[in-house]
Amino acid sequence: MPVSGAEFSDVLGRLWPIVVFLLAITVVAELAERAGVFHLAGHWVARAGRGHVLGVWLLFALTATLSTIFLSLDTTAVLLTPVGIALARQIGVSPLPFALTTLWLANTASLLLPVSNLTNLLALHTFERAGRSHADYVALMWRPALVAIIVTVLVLWALSRRTLRGRYSPDEPPDDGDRPLLVLGLVVCAIVGPLFAIGFPAWIVASAGALVLLAAFAVRSPGLLRGLPLPWLMAGGFVAVSLLVAIIHAQGLDEWLRGLAGGDSRSDLLPLAGAGAGMANVVNNIPAYLALEPMAGDSPHRLAALLVGVNVGPLVTPWASLATLLWLQRCRSAGVRISPWKLAVAGLLCAALAVPLSTLAI
Repeated sequence: MPVSGAEFSDVLGRLWPIVVFLLAITVVAELAERAGVFHLAGHWVARAGRGHVLGVWLLFALTATLSTIFLSLDTTAVLLTPVGIALARQIGVSPLPFALTTLWLANTASLLLPVSNLTNLLALHTFERAGRSHADYVALMWRPALVAIIVTVLVLWALSRRTLRGRYSPDEPPDDGDRPLLVLGLVVCAIVGPLFAIGFPAWIVASAGALVLLAAFAVRSPGLLRGLPLPWLMAGGFVAVSLLVAIIHAQGLDEWLRGLAGGDSRSDLLPLAGAGAGMANVVNNIPAYLALEPMAGDSPHRLAALLVGVNVGPLVTPWASLATLLWLQRCRSAGVRISPWKLAVAGLLCAALAVPLSTLAI
């Protein structure tokens, strides 16, 4: 059965605000980085750690968590990975715990707000179609989100506790560069987070922030706008995969998966979360969510369990989420090599603990 015009329009209606948000938040994040916002934040973290390696790591983990929640997991992977590596080298410890902290929290801290992950934005459309609001989403997801973050930090500490000992002397503060651009970048990043949190449309907020920064850079330092990367390939792939899943659903998969929808008990939610995590590590978390969404039915609790699986679970394979691919690229650029087998084993350990415990918290 071919996809009908109404189904095609419905898919595009869900996708275009997400694509606009993805492109706009990339502009915000890249320009904030060029203005020196994230390097200054890294220095603040080093200073705030007061010479204690464990303290500075905990503050960096908090920074990665907040970045993921308010600016999306891809922003954390792209911009905080080099900051974490540079911070680790500055204080004289192995960069691996800081790099792994960025990767894992980019995924596991991405449950709380719709803007934290593209899968959440897709789910929000389903929530709204069922008559539920942005506030309903946050009210449902804050407990599993908190559990996922706590479990991740504890596992990271357990694996890296020998490295995260001792003291250090922080370096001098970085050169501020163009101070007005730096201040504006700080203000924009500080404003967009709360606006996302209180429910303003994500694509409007991100677009407004991008336009403000683009205008300021065009006036004060147009040279910094050269080579501004936009994830066109990622956006195109996202649309293509979404349409492909819609075509597959039209062949009968949709109804078959709806027939598998169970109840809201813990025994029903855990297999759904596990299926989401497993499929995300096989094919990537976005197509995994789109493929399995019918299994959630009309239940917000089942939808939450699926989000736990596809957001918290993609820690094993390099392609499980786009954030992981971006993170690997940044690590290689910074000269940090990580064994894929060790990464997979450690990721499996974290996912095996965080996914079921977060699901039970729904």
